[in-house]
Amino acid sequence: MPTTRVRYACQACGHVSPKWLGRCPACGEWNTFVEEPAAPLPRPPVPRPPARAAEVVSIADVALEREPRATTGIAEFDRVLGGGLVPGALVLIGGDPGIGKSTLLTQVAARVAAQGRTVLYVSAEESARQARLRAERLGPLPRDLLLLAETDLEAVQRAVERLRPALVVVDSIQTVYRPDVPSAPGSVAQVRECAAALLGVAKGQEVTVLLVGHVTKEGQLAGPRVLEHLVDTVLAFEGDPHHAYRLLRATKNRFGSTHELGVFEMASDGLREVPNPSAAFLAERAASASGSAIVCAMEGARPLLLEVQALVTPTHFGVPRRTAAGVDYNRLVLLLAVLEKRAGLHLAMHDVYASVAGGLRVADPAADLALAAAVASAFRDRPLDPGSVVLGEVGLGGEVRAVRHAARRVGEAARLGFARLVVPRGNVEEARGAGVEVAGVATLGEALAVLLG
Repeated sequence: MPTTRVRYACQACGHVSPKWLGRCPACGEWNTFVEEPAAPLPRPPVPRPPARAAEVVSIADVALEREPRATTGIAEFDRVLGGGLVPGALVLIGGDPGIGKSTLLTQVAARVAAQGRTVLYVSAEESARQARLRAERLGPLPRDLLLLAETDLEAVQRAVERLRPALVVVDSIQTVYRPDVPSAPGSVAQVRECAAALLGVAKGQEVTVLLVGHVTKEGQLAGPRVLEHLVDTVLAFEGDPHHAYRLLRATKNRFGSTHELGVFEMASDGLREVPNPSAAFLAERAASASGSAIVCAMEGARPLLLEVQALVTPTHFGVPRRTAAGVDYNRLVLLLAVLEKRAGLHLAMHDVYASVAGGLRVADPAADLALAAAVASAFRDRPLDPGSVVLGEVGLGGEVRAVRHAARRVGEAARLGFARLVVPRGNVEEARGAGVEVAGVATLGEALAVLLG
């Protein structure tokens, strides 16, 4: 008879089964069940003194204190966190392999250590020499940046208790393990228990802990969903590895807003901040080319001027091609149908290619009108006015609907020197007053007449 009870947990979704299964009944994934110790048999309750009841107070009488924050010296990183690092916070950073997570956190650790605060960088995936080589490429090596190449969580806890650092970086949570949990590193049980232990370290010693997390092929954080519920902040580091720009956004933040966006550029000496991303994204724009339109999209609470490009060519096959990069494919197909039905553009025998310059992805509905205008410009081979910015959501009836945050978008366009805006008629009053010409349109046909004549 075994002395330890076991169970089987799915690594994809955390579903628990008393026996091993080839396919998970909850998420449908194959060969994801791993063995882990089951909960011990129930024991008789131990008598405890009665706990003191919590006092019931009015929510209006609860003392409100701002969390103390420590800036890292990287403004774009602090912006996404809500102003800086909060002592006792547990932060999870996820991203695709090779996107620059370790580079970003090494720079953050070096900046914090350069301020005279002790930082412990736990390298659980690389050797100490590999971590040193990367750090040398990024800049000077501060003496207060301490390195620990270790995967044993107990050794990490002892080092944190002995050093009392201001910041701990664990790279990554999937490679750290607890010796008392009989499962392989990266399993559901190990990730859950290690994250819970590090949460206790962060809260108990008032130290900020940054965790690096792996992601699945769908871009979701790997491991059980409980990991995202345990941490205080979840940051997503995104970008196309073939382009220089990287985006840092918060999908959960207990100490700040989730509507902020940080923009970085990958260079030979590490990640550089991009304080004016709109100008950077439009730097190489060909103003006289057809099929190009400028839109001011909202990424969280940050307006960004982006170039939407389209190319329309006669098809040589029976079925025309539709290719989208940076825009939603289904949205592109929908707009093509609206252009054919409501604006009289016969696109059924043409291939249509659409993209967003710079490798970015746009999900803002306000980019609909700019995408439709770019397709019409490419179809007629007539360039749009290079000094115009186009905003608006397009409905199936060909109507142009109002968008949110019009004043912020107009202000960003005026700051970059654009002199004309084509906006929905419902946003005209909000858009006036920025010193630019505002043209209000109600339908897609009216917008194309204004833009293309």
